[in-house]
Amino acid sequence: SVLALSVGGSFVSYIYSAPPLKLKQSGWIGNYALGSSYISLPWWCGQCFFNVDSFNLQVAVLTLLYSLAGLGIAIVNDFKSIEGDREMGLMSLPVQFGVDKAKWICVGTIDFTQLGVAGYLAAIGETNYALTLLGLILPQIYLQFTTFLKDPIENDVKYQGAAQPFLVLGILTTALACGHHTW
Repeated sequence: SVLALSVGGSFVSYIYSAPPLKLKQSGWIGNYALGSSYISLPWWCGQCFFNVDSFNLQVAVLTLLYSLAGLGIAIVNDFKSIEGDREMGLMSLPVQFGVDKAKWICVGTIDFTQLGVAGYLAAIGETNYALTLLGLILPQIYLQFTTFLKDPIENDVKYQGAAQPFLVLGILTTALACGHHTW
């Protein structure tokens, strides 16, 4: 199963850049492919490597949904290459929607995904994990308003460096909740 996931991940990385699909031409599909490669694929490989029997449909769906936050993180990277994307015909979200709309799409996908995951964890009775995740979302929102939303082109790296650890800890919190929960 880890081999199959690795081959699948290699295929996604190939079609991300290679014709005829060239997923990176679409800001939505390409960034979701990146997001799922950053979040779902490593989670699935790790879980299958250590305990394939614990991998289930709920975990697969939860990680695919969490990959929407990865889509938002991928959008952050698009702000530094708007001119190049435009020249190359790549329809990144900042190119499609402009900087002002794209920055809100970006933070919206990051925040609403995590809030949805926290709500899901609360709904299945994993309240402590849900509250921990909420606590990890708050600094991200603060950093969005104090850095990224003010100037996403200038502050993209600063924002990623400061906020991404909270996102990653949120993913870890969600993984621990999945391991704790009796499906």
